[in-house]
Amino acid sequence: MLLDSINSPADLRRLTPEQLDTLAAEIRHFIVQSVSVTGGHLGSNLGVVELTLAIHRVFDSPRDVVLWDTGHQAYVHKIVTGRRDRFDTLRQEGGLSGYPLRSESPHDWVENSHASTILSYADGLATAFHLQGEADRRVVAVIGDGSMTGGMAYEALNNLGHSGRRVLIVLNDNGRSYAPTVGLLAAGATWLRLNPSYVKNRQRVQRALRGVPLVGEHLERGMEGVRAAFREYVHPDGFFEALGVRYIGPVDGHDIPTLERLLAQASEYEGPIVLHAVTQKGRGYGPAEDDDEKCLHDAPVFDPATGPPVWVPVGYTQAFADAMVAVGERDPRVMAITAAMAGPTGLRPFQDRWPRRLVDVGIAEQHAVTAAAGMTMGGLRPVVAIYSTFLMRAVDQIQNDVGLHRQPVVFCIDRAGVTGDEGPSHHGLFDLAALTKVPGMTVLAPSSAQEVQVMLDTALAIDDGPVAIRYPKGSARQVGPDDVGAGLRARLVARGAGDVCILAVGKMVEAAEEAARLLAKEGLEATVWDVRVVKPLDPAMLDDAATHALVVTVEDGIRQGGAGSLIADALSQRDDHVLPRVRVLGVPDEYIAHANPARILAQLGLDGPGIAASVLAALPTLAARAEAESEVVGG
Repeated sequence: MLLDSINSPADLRRLTPEQLDTLAAEIRHFIVQSVSVTGGHLGSNLGVVELTLAIHRVFDSPRDVVLWDTGHQAYVHKIVTGRRDRFDTLRQEGGLSGYPLRSESPHDWVENSHASTILSYADGLATAFHLQGEADRRVVAVIGDGSMTGGMAYEALNNLGHSGRRVLIVLNDNGRSYAPTVGLLAAGATWLRLNPSYVKNRQRVQRALRGVPLVGEHLERGMEGVRAAFREYVHPDGFFEALGVRYIGPVDGHDIPTLERLLAQASEYEGPIVLHAVTQKGRGYGPAEDDDEKCLHDAPVFDPATGPPVWVPVGYTQAFADAMVAVGERDPRVMAITAAMAGPTGLRPFQDRWPRRLVDVGIAEQHAVTAAAGMTMGGLRPVVAIYSTFLMRAVDQIQNDVGLHRQPVVFCIDRAGVTGDEGPSHHGLFDLAALTKVPGMTVLAPSSAQEVQVMLDTALAIDDGPVAIRYPKGSARQVGPDDVGAGLRARLVARGAGDVCILAVGKMVEAAEEAARLLAKEGLEATVWDVRVVKPLDPAMLDDAATHALVVTVEDGIRQGGAGSLIADALSQRDDHVLPRVRVLGVPDEYIAHANPARILAQLGLDGPGIAASVLAALPTLAARAEAESEVVGG
């Protein structure tokens, strides 16, 4: 295989056009085979093969800086920069990241897995090179796959146009983010310029006008003026150039010779310039090309001969999908809001039933939150369905646009806690710490699929402030009616006769129950509570916890400032003569690498054995404290 000889970008520059075509086909086959074993982002990478090859043939990475937004479209970049032999470890513990990773390669400048940020990095790097006299270094920022729907990209464009920094922006326009991209800038222009019928008819009219005696040349120029005016109406070049950014395109993003020629020309420009490349997401792999919704944007392990099975929501996501349809049926004011992820968050059934009641804002989480506040002001009841990691992009809007105005926006937060193979940026570890600091915010955490419907009903009944319901990725526990809570009350899971009380949040309830069983084998009967309502905490639960010598809180979020800290503070404010010792268990203050979620939780001591071990480790300390207190009393 030709691919076996490619170990660095320099190896690409010796290839003929025919060899490049062969290499592109081999890379697509390699990606399909690799992702079928490890899972990962498939469609976006199949679409950027030629674009990546052209960039690395024209520019000298890492001397020239090649940046990717979003980072999930950088597999080809990884393959041609010396990491092909490790691709069987993609997204596996200790293996390659699914995104650019600075520690993996000098060719990776930014660990970029959230969208719409790369132009800001590019502006900063270009500024640094300019001020340090490194005028020969180029900054190439590839942005696309929906990233241009995020507001931060436009903030950076505005500053690049103002500063005039020398940045080449490659707009990878595949018309999509996770699903088809939302926004007029992403539509219309590409279709018009590349539509075969339009091009053919334009050429026919031009030839006819040119043949009119005496006035043909003038008619043709007039036609060109009309065409230019129409193009200005539908085409983004006017938009970019109004910001001070030069524009070239659109160009076929799978035509390597043309891409190389235009990239080389653009590289000579002394200011910011956009090269608009139109690509096909999922190109070259039938199942991806046939997937109308997301072009196999991401995929689990699958058989490459048949492609991945049709994706359907599972676990908590499915429970939320069912709950949304139920509340939508009852209340026509309920709206659903998604940031380009209607399918992954479980909103597709709601959208199918009431298409006008779902709003997809694109990759624009800040706008989603503030728009939701406006909807509540107008009498609607919006539910924002979003991943935990992406919600953190809109903390200011939650705090000031929703919380400060005490608007009853409901946030349904998927992928909360440790998520696994997507890596540090995609673990949902900060939502509890952030949301519990919003005055008037109610925070709920279901421990079973059945709790989701109950909590969504509870959330929509609250009309004087925002509510957040957070739940994890993956399977959901199925329980009977007797194991489902109600309202804003915690649920007593098990009454123990010992001195230990375990207060568990959401998914951690099951681990706490296992810990209680393990402790029982050691002769220690522990009380277990399902916290359910992280804020406001249930006074009955706190009263009971205060009667125990040791309280252990367990959450799958950052330990500092999270649910456990809130519980510890509430217990410390009590007037009880003897306060319990509180042990807070959670994720430490560090970024957690990608690995199997269960393995990560076990390593952090957040599984049943780990919780039991923490309880047993605290008991000698309790005994020593009790002995010391008795000596003081006796003395």
